[in-house]
Amino acid sequence: MSRKASDNVEYTLRSLSNLMGEKRRRQADGAAGSGAAAGERSLIAAESCSSLNSAASGGELERAARRQFQQDETPGFVYVVSVFSALGGFLFGYDTGVVSGALLLLKKELNLDALWQELLVSGTVGAAALSALAGGVLNGLCGRRPCILLASGLFTAGAGVLAAARDKETLLGGRVVVGLGIGVASMTVPVYIAEVAPPHLRGRLVTINTLFITGGQFFASVIDGLFSYLAKDGWRYMLGLSAVPAVIQFLGFLFLPESPRWLIQKGQTQRARRILSQMRGNQAIDEEYDSIKNNIEEEEKEVGAAGPVICRMLTYPPTRRALIVGCGLQMFQQLSGINTVMYYSATILQMSGVEDDRLAIWLAALTAFINFIFTLVGVWLVERMGRRKLTLGSLTGTAVALIILASGFLLSAQVSPRITLNPPDPSHQNSTCTKYSYCNGCMLDPDCGLCYKLNKSSVIESSCIPVDKDSTMKAAWGRCSNETVFKKEDLFWAYNFCPTPYSWTALLGLILYLVFFAPGMGPMPWTVNSEIYPLWARSTGNACSSGVNWVFNVLVSLTFLHTAEYLTYYGAFFLYAGFAALGLVFIYGCLPETKGKKLEEIESLFENRLCTCGMSDSDEGRYIEYIRVKGSNYHLSDNDASDVE
Repeated sequence: MSRKASDNVEYTLRSLSNLMGEKRRRQADGAAGSGAAAGERSLIAAESCSSLNSAASGGELERAARRQFQQDETPGFVYVVSVFSALGGFLFGYDTGVVSGALLLLKKELNLDALWQELLVSGTVGAAALSALAGGVLNGLCGRRPCILLASGLFTAGAGVLAAARDKETLLGGRVVVGLGIGVASMTVPVYIAEVAPPHLRGRLVTINTLFITGGQFFASVIDGLFSYLAKDGWRYMLGLSAVPAVIQFLGFLFLPESPRWLIQKGQTQRARRILSQMRGNQAIDEEYDSIKNNIEEEEKEVGAAGPVICRMLTYPPTRRALIVGCGLQMFQQLSGINTVMYYSATILQMSGVEDDRLAIWLAALTAFINFIFTLVGVWLVERMGRRKLTLGSLTGTAVALIILASGFLLSAQVSPRITLNPPDPSHQNSTCTKYSYCNGCMLDPDCGLCYKLNKSSVIESSCIPVDKDSTMKAAWGRCSNETVFKKEDLFWAYNFCPTPYSWTALLGLILYLVFFAPGMGPMPWTVNSEIYPLWARSTGNACSSGVNWVFNVLVSLTFLHTAEYLTYYGAFFLYAGFAALGLVFIYGCLPETKGKKLEEIESLFENRLCTCGMSDSDEGRYIEYIRVKGSNYHLSDNDASDVE
């Protein structure tokens, strides 16, 4: 074989190595004989240029190309962008999680009743629902980067208002401002990460956003625990510290780029190519760039001037089905009770019989830590199991855990202490508290509390007394009306819970719930929604699904305490378990697998009828990627046949 022919082959293959990210270049063989010998063992030296067209060499080349592709290194810049983006998720988690412990202090210092507690929780969620819907329009007009900067500014402003609040009305205003930031961030961050991430890392990087959400919730619970020891105003530090990561994100995004897909859509192609090249490092971007550009052009031809995006989505069957799946996932995430657990975890633990506020806060921190750790498990599993299997397994376990949690409350209700004393009301007013024979009924009445003594672990001399109008920490009259005196007399006052030896069942149920929920149903609705819409509908689709998430979040968080009052504590959790079971049926029939597919390929998954979208897993695990070698396209399929043209 001539040296010239050998050099040509070697140049071609070394170009392939460069395109696929090979760090160590192979050295050329000096002699034709040694080149021929090496050709029997590897791709680096072949017998002739024509061998590239043979089936054997083609298969060998393809296997080597696949190995090179698997060794590609993703530039660190992609991870930097993802982390700064996910700070929005951290703020989302912190501002929704911090209220769990802050409520226990706020209801004492500001004498909050159940309605105001629900307003402070759901006011944030309601504002997030509205801003998530508006965020779709803002994302389409202004881009992803300005929306993330806006969210950071709202987080910072809201934290300042909360830290300085002097009354419950100002607190509610600050929570609303924070909610506006949460809504914008919740629908923008997953889209931004999905659009800058390489296909093989997209699921994992989008799931990092949920990891940061759960990390924010855990960090908030630790802050709650630390500042619960302050005699006064500990809640100000809890609510105000969210300004720190918000400022960091704002400053970071002043130097980070816009989404290349959005730039291509707006005609800024040169800037988009530069950013895409920066995101992909030494990988070839021509194929991906052309795919995005062609996809946008085809979509623009199809939709033309057909009216508002939401109308086009509803009239075009694939996007309509995708929207139903995306909104359904978000709805069932909330109806399975996750934010009841996260917002009211400390309150739920008190309901189960944990008397000390600080202990309840630290136990809530433990549940938040479990949530964080098992979200890490989800990051590890998402590209191994796929979205569909992970979501189905997660929701099945969640339903079982809710049944265990409800059963724990049911067990506590079965052994509820009996009311043994019925002292007369000195004001001679008729009170509903005197009609209860057991503690469980007394606890479900928001106007009543239990005054009792303990004989070892047994409750004695118990009475159901009206609660003081100014503070839930004491009775309106009688033995437990003076907090200082009744503690000296070994009396105890229980509001919103019954003393029970089975309080551990609630903690067990909460832990099991988060063990199953966190890896799948926590991140997957956001991950799937960031993938399933074509570019022209992506902002609107994510805005709609985020809006559905927040609307049902409002419904669940605004009604939980009253639902527990009317259906009992165990009835509320049996209700959530029923919703989780319905969600399982929906996901089994409707959710397709999107693992490993390019964003531009996923639309085809929704071309069949909705009930069959989740049934076809024949392509699961199959990954297709094109690479370009000296003008030829090599199709990395699941077989060894060469597609050299």
